Parts: sequence; structure tokens; C-alpha cells
Amino acid sequence: MPSALRKVTILLPADLVKRATKATGLGLTPTIRKGLESVAAGEAFDGLRRLRGKVKLSLNVEELRQDR
Repeated sequence: MPSALRKVTILLPADLVKRATKATGLGLTPTIRKGLESVAAGEAFDGLRRLRGKVKLSLNVEELRQDR
């Protein structure tokens, strides 16, 4: 099921819109959506980075290869 959509009105500098749409090769709505997704992904990545060194993993590569 598609997520709910929210209509928003925002004021953006014209040069920023021009540069962003040129960089993505997409229209305004997909460009803004892509930017918001990048911000959200960056937050998730920061959370993972905070875990660095706190999670211990032990993998036996030979054991994994036996499944093939």
C-alpha cells in the first residue's frame, strides 16, 4: 500500500532549484523527494556510525561457503 502523501508549499531560491534539477535530471518533485530521502538516509547512516566498535561479529567464512 502506498504511503500517504503530503502536499507542502515551500519557498526555494531559484538558482538552487535550477542547479538541483539539472544535477538530478528530474523534475522538481522527484528532485525534492530525492533530497529528502538523502537526508533521511544520512540520519540512519549516522546512527550506524555511532555503533562502530560496539557490535562484535564473528564469521567463519569456510562455514558459510559450505552452503554453496
